[in-house]
Amino acid sequence: MSFNLQNDQSEDSLIAEINMTPMVDVMLVLLIIFMITLPVIQQAVKVELPKANSVRNEVKPESVQLTINAQGQIFWNSAPIDLKTFDGYAEKAAQKEPQPEINLRADKSVKYEYVAQVLAASRRAGLTKLGFVTEPN
Repeated sequence: MSFNLQNDQSEDSLIAEINMTPMVDVMLVLLIIFMITLPVIQQAVKVELPKANSVRNEVKPESVQLTINAQGQIFWNSAPIDLKTFDGYAEKAAQKEPQPEINLRADKSVKYEYVAQVLAASRRAGLTKLGFVTEPN
């Protein structure tokens, strides 16, 4: 930047002006450089890539419907079982890879004690995928 000091009416009053011409010249040079280099940057080697069909081979875990009715009776996939039998089923299910998803459906009038016993037995067996199923309003 350069300042042009001009003598106006008197020697004491100086007017300072900024000369913008060199700045405009630099901007135009940068613009030309960008216009020249941008197509070079965007060009790449053209390669025809092979096509492949890749589908994830997901193994969906089985789903177990665990139901507790109003009387506290436990059902494993609609088959009535007692709490000791549930312990055996839960241990077998916990050893499977991947673990099955346990969908717990409990009657709204069942005592919490029965649900707590089933949850504790599931925890002891090592089941980690346990979900509660409810009905929407």
